Amino acid sequence: MKKNAVLILLLTFFVLCCKENKEILQVGNWRAVMEVSEGQELPFTFSLSKLEDGRYSMEMYNADETVVVDEISFIADTIKIQMPVFEGYIQGVFTESQITGNFIKESLDRVVPFRAFHGERERFEVRQNPAENISGIWETYFSPGTTDEYPAKGIFVQKGSQVTGTFRTTTGDYRYLEGVIDGDSMKLSAFDGAHVFLFTAKVFKDSLEGTFYSGNHFKEGFSARRNEAFELPDANSLTFLKEGYETFEFSFPNAKGEPVSLKDDAFAGKPVVIQILGSWCPNCLDETRFYVDYLKKNPELDVQFLGLAFEYAKTEEGAWKSIDRLRKRIGVPYPILLAQYGSSNKVKANEKLPMLNHVLSYPTTIFIDKQGNVKKIHTGFNGPATGKKYMDFKKDFESTISELTKEAGSI
Repeated sequence: MKKNAVLILLLTFFVLCCKENKEILQVGNWRAVMEVSEGQELPFTFSLSKLEDGRYSMEMYNADETVVVDEISFIADTIKIQMPVFEGYIQGVFTESQITGNFIKESLDRVVPFRAFHGERERFEVRQNPAENISGIWETYFSPGTTDEYPAKGIFVQKGSQVTGTFRTTTGDYRYLEGVIDGDSMKLSAFDGAHVFLFTAKVFKDSLEGTFYSGNHFKEGFSARRNEAFELPDANSLTFLKEGYETFEFSFPNAKGEPVSLKDDAFAGKPVVIQILGSWCPNCLDETRFYVDYLKKNPELDVQFLGLAFEYAKTEEGAWKSIDRLRKRIGVPYPILLAQYGSSNKVKANEKLPMLNHVLSYPTTIFIDKQGNVKKIHTGFNGPATGKKYMDFKKDFESTISELTKEAGSI
């Protein structure tokens, strides 16, 4: 009996400690830094608020993007901040004005040190007036002069020392970047719950020489020059059916373990939009949100949508958990099949889809008419951060859907 009483007292003390610690975490503005390669720090800002039911909510900021985080839990002096949709989370110990821990992605065995401090602070400190204004278009090459070189289009707007914009590539964009020009140094960062991106560069009148850091596991150099006329290759020309193939075919399991293919009755005589994606991919998330919104606005649309997921989760169970999280958090109304788990490697993905010349990007979208013919393949996704290109994509998408539905005789 005495042991039970002691146990009850200990449990009561533990619960009270948890409650007390939850109460002292300050609401308001915070500044966080993540330690990336070579001692470089990636900063971002966020705010904490407390809901009526006592739970905490968090908003992370990248330029015009606000990422809402509503899964925050506590055990004693430990806090866990689960990112929305993605598997990554921040875990650490906290006081009323500081959090110290790590950003963790278990499936990839990646751990990035994290610190956050309460109080109004700028994302980057500015010590000098900007030497240049980098507003405009920049022809950019990452890993220049190597076999891994690839082109990108820098799109920036500078107001005073503050800079926003992104880099577009043939496979997608680096989403919402925010930073400064400090003297002759450019600093841009983004943390969207999945990717930890930092770009630093020396600014010259008509050129940039810099380094791109992705977390603490990867870095590469880049060079850029002003070129308002620069454009990337057409996203509709990069991926296509190889010679000898006339149709796009596959058979992958759905959430019930049942094989699904385009030969199934559900797709007979209907146009089909196939999305090659990963639940871990921010560009895929942007595209999925666009599709979900489009389908809500067009409920009578007689087109089948279907996702083929290539997941890096180590187990099949983990992969389905990630897919299910994406579907529930975003409200995806169409089926998503598991094409691959254990790796998101594009070479391995191409082995699953040998009719394509390559799987160049997540996402890639394949448009198929009612006869089963591939009408178009769109590589990558120009998300909201790309401005005009995003608007162009939406118009092109709507035009393609209109053509497919006319051919299908549904309008």
